[in-house]
Amino acid sequence: MTGPSAPSPPSGPSEPGPVGGPAPAAANAGAPAGAGGPGGGTAVEPRTALHAPTGRSWRAFLQPLAIIAIGGLWMLYVENSDLDSIAARVLAPDYVAQKTWEHIELAVVSTLLVLVIAIPLGVLLSRSWARPATPLVLAIANIGQSAPAIGVVVLLAVTFGIGFWTAIVALVAYGVLPALRNTLVGLQQVDPTLTDAGRGIGMSAARVLARVELPLATPVILAGIRTTLVLMVGTASIASFISGGGLGDLITTGVSTQRTPVLLTGCILIALLALLIDWLGGMAARLLAPKGL
Repeated sequence: MTGPSAPSPPSGPSEPGPVGGPAPAAANAGAPAGAGGPGGGTAVEPRTALHAPTGRSWRAFLQPLAIIAIGGLWMLYVENSDLDSIAARVLAPDYVAQKTWEHIELAVVSTLLVLVIAIPLGVLLSRSWARPATPLVLAIANIGQSAPAIGVVVLLAVTFGIGFWTAIVALVAYGVLPALRNTLVGLQQVDPTLTDAGRGIGMSAARVLARVELPLATPVILAGIRTTLVLMVGTASIASFISGGGLGDLITTGVSTQRTPVLLTGCILIALLALLIDWLGGMAARLLAPKGL
């Protein structure tokens, strides 16, 4: 026996909607951001893709512009200062530009050699058959990092003579550890289930390394390269002790002749160059990192 039924609401135009779900929610789901329904429903903001260009991308270039401006203002201040003949000769624009280029050459050549050694060696040590040798190789690489850089340079100069390439050997010995360690860590943190899935669909070990492991380890490897670059720029100043060139010549000249403007110019330019290289490394890491990581 049924009771009295409730009065039906007045009929009116009904909104279309999916069966079993409220119509207003479905209507608002496709609405653009900022457009709500008459009942004050929450609008859904559009999703943006990863690595999509934004209107704020120009801010990424503020740092290099500021670095270049600071360097230019300092050189302008030095040129307009009351310098004696020694300081004026050392701080001539042509001489400073030459030493800056020599410093860049030291940093770039040593970094390239470090990468040629460290990345393939890190890939080999990440294989299961070579892992027992990992502690020994890391201990050897750690010797160059833990030993005083000036001591390594002097020791190599006594053994092989002075010059550009002796300084390069010392810088490579000093900077191989960060790139090697980051390569190892990046490959070792790859999820084993992903490599097993690659082998399960018929990939060879070399193809799994190239298509699965290295792309996933790229951000960590790029961070190690960035660290190596900045380390090489800062350490390249020791090349002046063995006639290797670079901005370190300004520092040693300023100390030996007691010319403070010369000393400060060398220190400031090395610091600005390290900041600029760090920015370039960060931009390269963003551009070279696989999409979606």
